[in-house]
Amino acid sequence: MEYIIRRATEDDWPEIKRIYEAGINTGLATFETEAPSHEKWGDEKTTACRIVIESEQQILGFCKLSRVSLRAVYSGVGEVSIYVDPTQFGKGIGQQIMHALIQASEQQGFWTLEAKIFPENSASLRLHLKNGFREVGFRERIGKRDGVWRDNILLERRSSVNGIH
Repeated sequence: MEYIIRRATEDDWPEIKRIYEAGINTGLATFETEAPSHEKWGDEKTTACRIVIESEQQILGFCKLSRVSLRAVYSGVGEVSIYVDPTQFGKGIGQQIMHALIQASEQQGFWTLEAKIFPENSASLRLHLKNGFREVGFRERIGKRDGVWRDNILLERRSSVNGIH
């Protein structure tokens, strides 16, 4: 199967939303219980770091960076979100778009990528660790979803290109 990796556009939103909602439904991907509007999902400062992977004009996964803070001192720190269509698990799609996101983030001057992952999401943990992230913290009962306290593992990746590594 041939894949195309490209910057996400507004026209991609219905498919991105569908994949995001599938992630929400697993209970393993996010604290969110419903997808936001496209306007709330997007961050105009990080459009170069919103990426989709597609085959035969069907989006199979997406990833994006969100700014962790509006303060200038954190301008090079982004939080990673990565989602793959559940019908495409195990095909290396996450690896391909993670690699593209890392490249795009470094081109945009990001020096640190962070991810907050539920401990039960072993596939996401493996993907991040395989791509140079390291565990920097464990946040116990950091948030509730459906009335249940959940933990997060905090991971980060430092750029070797942007002077931190």
